[in-house]
Amino acid sequence: MARQQAPPWVHVALILFLLSLGGAIEIPMDLTQPPTITKQSVKDHIVDPRDNILIECEAKGNPAPSFHWTRNSRFFNIAKDPRVSMRRRSGTLVIDFRSGGRPEEYEGEYQCFARNKFGTALSNRIRLQVSKSPLWPKENLDPVVVQEGAPLTLQCNPPPGLPSPVIFWMSSSMEPITQDKRVSQGHNGDLYFSNVMLQDMQTDYSCNARFHFTHTIQQKNPFTLKVLTTRGVAERTPSFMYPQGTSSSQMVLRGMDLLLECIASGVPTPDIAWYKKGGDLPSDKAKFENFNKALRITNVSEEDSGEYFCLASNKMGSIRHTISVRVKAAPYWLDEPKNLILAPGEDGRLVCRANGNPKPTVQWLVNGDPLQSAPPNPNREVAGDTIIFRDTQISSRAVYQCNTSNEHGYLLANAFVSVLDVPPRMLSPRNQLIRVILYNRTRLDCPFFGSPIPTLRWFKNGQGSNLDGGNYHVYENGSLEIKMIRKEDQGIYTCVATNILGKAENQVRLEVKDPTRIYRMPEDQVAKRGTTVQLECRVKHDPSLKLTVSWLKDDEPLYIGNRMKKEDDSLTIFGVAERDQGSYTCMASTELDQDLAKAYLTVLADQATPTNRLAALPKGRPDRPRDLELTDLAERSVRLTWIPGDDNNSPITDYVVQFEEDQFQPGVWHDHSKFPGSVNSAVLHLSPYVNYQFRVIAVNEVGSSHPSLPSERYRTSGAPPESNPSDVKGEGTRKNNMEITWTPMNATSAFGPNLRYIVKWRRRETRETWNNVTVWGSRYVVGQTPVYVPYEIRVQAENDFGKGPEPETVIGYSGEDLPSAPRRFRVRQPNLETINLEWDHPEHPNGILIGYTLRYVPFNGTKLGKQMVENFSPNQTKFSVQRADPVSRYRFSLSARTQVGSGEAATEESPTPPNEATPTAAPPTLPPTTVGTTGLVSSTDATALAATSEATTVPIIPTVVPTTVATTIATTTTTTAAATTTTTTESPPTTTTGTKIHETAPDEQSIWNVTVLPNSKWANITWKHNFRPGTDFVVEYIDSNHTKKTVPVKAQAQPIQLTDLFPGMTYTLRVYSRDNEGISSTVITFMTSTAYTNNQTDIATQGWFIGLMCAIALLVLILLIVCFIKRSRGGKYPVREKKDVPLGPEDPKEEDGSFDYSDEDNKPLQGSQTSLDGTIKQQESDDSLVDYGEGGEGQFNEDGSFIGQYTVRKDKEETEGNESSEATSPVNAIYSLA
Repeated sequence: MARQQAPPWVHVALILFLLSLGGAIEIPMDLTQPPTITKQSVKDHIVDPRDNILIECEAKGNPAPSFHWTRNSRFFNIAKDPRVSMRRRSGTLVIDFRSGGRPEEYEGEYQCFARNKFGTALSNRIRLQVSKSPLWPKENLDPVVVQEGAPLTLQCNPPPGLPSPVIFWMSSSMEPITQDKRVSQGHNGDLYFSNVMLQDMQTDYSCNARFHFTHTIQQKNPFTLKVLTTRGVAERTPSFMYPQGTSSSQMVLRGMDLLLECIASGVPTPDIAWYKKGGDLPSDKAKFENFNKALRITNVSEEDSGEYFCLASNKMGSIRHTISVRVKAAPYWLDEPKNLILAPGEDGRLVCRANGNPKPTVQWLVNGDPLQSAPPNPNREVAGDTIIFRDTQISSRAVYQCNTSNEHGYLLANAFVSVLDVPPRMLSPRNQLIRVILYNRTRLDCPFFGSPIPTLRWFKNGQGSNLDGGNYHVYENGSLEIKMIRKEDQGIYTCVATNILGKAENQVRLEVKDPTRIYRMPEDQVAKRGTTVQLECRVKHDPSLKLTVSWLKDDEPLYIGNRMKKEDDSLTIFGVAERDQGSYTCMASTELDQDLAKAYLTVLADQATPTNRLAALPKGRPDRPRDLELTDLAERSVRLTWIPGDDNNSPITDYVVQFEEDQFQPGVWHDHSKFPGSVNSAVLHLSPYVNYQFRVIAVNEVGSSHPSLPSERYRTSGAPPESNPSDVKGEGTRKNNMEITWTPMNATSAFGPNLRYIVKWRRRETRETWNNVTVWGSRYVVGQTPVYVPYEIRVQAENDFGKGPEPETVIGYSGEDLPSAPRRFRVRQPNLETINLEWDHPEHPNGILIGYTLRYVPFNGTKLGKQMVENFSPNQTKFSVQRADPVSRYRFSLSARTQVGSGEAATEESPTPPNEATPTAAPPTLPPTTVGTTGLVSSTDATALAATSEATTVPIIPTVVPTTVATTIATTTTTTAAATTTTTTESPPTTTTGTKIHETAPDEQSIWNVTVLPNSKWANITWKHNFRPGTDFVVEYIDSNHTKKTVPVKAQAQPIQLTDLFPGMTYTLRVYSRDNEGISSTVITFMTSTAYTNNQTDIATQGWFIGLMCAIALLVLILLIVCFIKRSRGGKYPVREKKDVPLGPEDPKEEDGSFDYSDEDNKPLQGSQTSLDGTIKQQESDDSLVDYGEGGEGQFNEDGSFIGQYTVRKDKEETEGNESSEATSPVNAIYSLA
């Protein structure tokens, strides 16, 4: 079992100690007083150009002060500038750029003046600068050729930002460059290779600059190395790469950090060592960085000046470089002037003492004007850094400024002189009740005011002498501290403030309560599985306080299940199981204090029945040890001896020595040490300033004995603390604070009375002065902090004997807030199945990013699907969604998460799929024409491709956005009384026109409006971008066979023509930046036209044509039958008898023996097809009636009409004159019949 001390934070009375115990007395605000500056911007005020400018200046006074400003030492007329305004009841300037304007126009030095009728207070001179993050100069870097083993420096040369950027090196694939003593980054940002190795070619090297205000990172073009190898690398003595030469000098300001750097080359890689001439390095402030190549000395003081040298050595030799360090100092306060409150006729003085190097000058001002130009005052005398006031009168009220400066900086302090005649008055509520636990420390407050400053005295129960000294201490502000509360300290305390004008008093009633104590603690137990265990916890407490008893298991709240029973003084566990094993803590608490006691329960598995006689004997816990004796008394040790008790058939395995002290935690026993069961005497090491009392507990396998009777007491002398509190943390509980906590030191580490903690903090990397406060508890809350910024924290222990060692610096963070929305949320759709999401980290994380939450829902028109949620790690910036169907779109909402919660969401929708349409009016009907192919592809995430030319009725569905597709198809349907004809038409390839998409140019660097004008073997490409001039691009395209080709494009070289394309091939294309492939256009798809425009389908396979031929065949058959019938009746055809009539010149066909049908019925067939536009000739005829003649040739006129003659070869000898060959041609028969 063990007793634990209650954490100090549960003692409500100790909260009073968080207040300051000293300090100047302030004038109540209901009394007239000059102005006092309460808040102002820092001297070097750097602002973000994207935000409105805020220059703070707040002051208090009675009457309330008015404000005005100067800029560059001239009056700043706020009323004349519409962008500038002043906050109400404040002097804070707000410069608004929402209506335009350049922040750089307002750079300069500003100073605020707060004035009322009693004087004028001044702010510091605030230098306003606008943050700058210029772009990196564009440069093309050739490969660096270097010999293996040679030194190499890759220069960064970042753009000069304000403030200076943070430099780091990475590869172009964003992998950090591994650094060691051979390869490392210097303080100037350059990357140094002490000797180049072949493995250094495996990556490239890119310098990156991170700018603080804009939260942007700029990347330089990467260096690539080409290492020339040799048979063997020659070993070389060291030589310095930085700094050059054998000596250099450096100046540093007091209070800043001194950074000395030495980087050397050589083979093998040299080691660096640091020394100081004539002395040792300051071990408490010196730190080695960058693999011993840098020496940092923090918080430099004058004694750190001198000569330092670095020694670079390898097995081939060594060299040294000497650095002469000079320490200068901006002014710092030795005695800062304080407000002076005087009664009429009193004397006083203002003191302004500062030091620096060089020695600063002191200038006095009164109400903002030089003291030399102020009206003479016979009651005032200036003596260098002191102003003496004698026989002060009401007219002497004013605000004085002390300005001390040298070439490295300045200090400005305001201190007013207020002349008042005020009798004493109390500023706190009357008759307060303070309750405190016995033996604790407490403080009674009594704030007061008066002029002349009253004297304050404390009395107890209205009688006796003034309380001061011994157990009491009165502070300057009137607080009475009682170092250790006893029962007799209970009563009524009266504070009395007195001056020549009268007196005032107030009372505080103090009640002393008994501490809460567990007098019968739970004991360690060993139990078999299935048995019942009872843990006792009997408590004694003050009856006027409400007691609460609770249990913990393994330091977590215990759930009381069905197998457990909790009573006022015990905890019973029925049917013990293995899961019940662990530590059990009884916690008894009231509203003022608490007490803890812990015991450990061990659960044994079932054991076999003992087979020997000794094992069968009952075992029990050992009896308590007795007759404790202290010998060999020393300042930090003592020997304790005891007599063991009976082991009760189970050998004693351990002895636990416990101690109790009567000052910090009287009555509470703590474990001191543990010894084997074979010893009964041990030397105990002790701590200073502890009044020890010891006891011993014996332990065997059954359990622990009762504690022995305590030994006599032994007190050790005091000393300063030798350690500091542990587990120091700085965490925000709200977005505008930081709570500093630590584990308080116990009695054995206090080493002296009045243990307290000096808490220091400051913003990290700002080099501002440390803030500090003295705390008696274990926490302190810093208020008014920015959101999630790092702080350096130190907590140092101190007692009445002195301070502890210099504490380590711990990094803490102020409170977090909700993050801003992820930046550049991009939705791309490379194909119909996948949607790719990409985003950048929020511009303002406002804390530690713990991940991202993506919510997305499919929708089709007004119909919504089921919402889905994805959570990502904080490092993930990409995600792919597999589409469930090609029709639905998706709406995405992405937000970042900190420990506070999810921040603002960025929302986007997936692009419009190619088959999603909005109904529109039908297009005008086009005339029948031959089918052609054309294409115009514009930047869109959907694949807009339609290459179908079937002769079916296809409704036209135009896309929602004005885009063009690879193949433009128009389908028209014409209905007549005889038949219905459906004609599919397309524009010819020579008319490659279309509607261009006008997209909005994004804010970030991007590529958009990619337009493709394709032909059969080439395509023209154009695009838009917002890159700087001179940026190179790459056009990447992939054909249907997955062959990828890229074309580098020099800046401003648009349009680009792709000349190696194949007719009728489908291509995907994108354009990206040559410097950053991650910045790319959306992927688009287009198709080249075929080599010929005749793209008709086979007419012989068409149903209408087959039907027409069948009808013609049937008609011919009927006509043949009619012909045979007429012939059998003797009918003749009107054919000229060529034998009887001589040939004339009008018979050109006589020689070939053909017949000439010259009658009017034998005319060319009508209805022949024409070309598409009347200019392009038909290459072939699929349905010409020439195909059905017997040996004739046909031609077409320019208008497309048939001009051929049907001819039939005449037999060499006609057997029948009337049975001419025209009967062998069914077509001729048709015309003859007609």
